[in-house]
Amino acid sequence: MAITVDDAVMKMIIAEDMDYRLCTSCSGPALVPTLIKPPKESDMKIPVGDRRMLYISRIQLGYVTHVTMDMVYDPEKLFSCSALRSIRDNY
Repeated sequence: MAITVDDAVMKMIIAEDMDYRLCTSCSGPALVPTLIKPPKESDMKIPVGDRRMLYISRIQLGYVTHVTMDMVYDPEKLFSCSALRSIRDNY
């Protein structure tokens, strides 16, 4: 399956100089730094620039074909999700 990534997302990842992961939250796909949600072996890997990586969770691969800026996480919404609440203290 081909996944396209908006230029704005690529530029953000490069500018922030950190890897990101598209994972599942209670409100749908969430684009978060891997510091919040580490990658898994089963993730699809998309190189971003010379140094960074975008990981797409295996679950999201079944639903997402295009990664956009509206998927960038909102910390309040993300951490209110019961599936991700436990990582709040580590952020």
